[in-house]
Amino acid sequence: MTNPVQGLTVNDPVAPASVVLHLNNATEEQLKALKETMRQKAVARRRARLTGRVLINILVALVVLLPLLYCLSVAFMPSGELFTTEMNLLPKHPTFENFVAAFRNIPLLRFIINSFVVSAVITIGQVLTCSLAAFAFSFLNFKGKNVLFMVVMATMMVPGEATIISNYLTVGGWGMLNTYVALIVPYLTSAMGIFLFRQFYMSFPMSLYEAAKLDGCSDLRFIWSILLPLTKGAIGAMSVYTFINAWNMYMWPLLVTGTDDMRTVQIGIAMLDSVDSQSITLMLAGVVMVIVPSILIFIFGQKQLIRGLFSGAVKG
Repeated sequence: MTNPVQGLTVNDPVAPASVVLHLNNATEEQLKALKETMRQKAVARRRARLTGRVLINILVALVVLLPLLYCLSVAFMPSGELFTTEMNLLPKHPTFENFVAAFRNIPLLRFIINSFVVSAVITIGQVLTCSLAAFAFSFLNFKGKNVLFMVVMATMMVPGEATIISNYLTVGGWGMLNTYVALIVPYLTSAMGIFLFRQFYMSFPMSLYEAAKLDGCSDLRFIWSILLPLTKGAIGAMSVYTFINAWNMYMWPLLVTGTDDMRTVQIGIAMLDSVDSQSITLMLAGVVMVIVPSILIFIFGQKQLIRGLFSGAVKG
């Protein structure tokens, strides 16, 4: 038996209608099978790329988190378990004694409270001063505005260590050493904050400000009622960035404070090392208590931080 379809094509004049229909059906089935094969290959490629990215992200996360996780593990580890010939990654007998000893050897709670007060006031102060300065650079017209803004931006290239002596002499001349004023006042504004808020404000049309002025809205009311509610992303980014920087300050608090009741938590960690330089577990217990607040603030505020930093770059 020979296949009547074999050797015939759709355009063959002698091909019967049933043969043509059979060829069309066969062609459609082949196309469907080919499309399904291509789709499966595309899905497999996407899954392979996604799996590769996930594995790379997991590897990077482990590299970044491994020191922190080991620090946390050592903080709960008795000193006798750390200095052994075995490599102990996890404590065999977890204990809170290192944390208790940290509070017993230094006034760590007082240091933490001081750091919270200083960081919170600096954060609020920078949000207020930077938003006001950015408003002036964005909506007000005055002579030398662009030149003054460039001068403010140029201060970002000056390291803090270059001005620390002059700031110390100024605060000392005021008689404010070893006070909250000395810890807070030099950091109540920043060029970074002014730049960030200005980039947000520049995305708003000038007609918005002009319409508000025609309605009798003052500049402060315009900032408070219109600009600030519309720039929550910038405020969140600025708050997280400023709080973490203020929390991690070490050199300036060390220079202007002289008693335990005014020192901040970063100085307290250095004091733990001087109390018992051989007790690594004690010092790492203090480190854990210091980094936990900043990590929590970053975790809960990272979306605002990233959104604020990138949204401000849309227009400038």
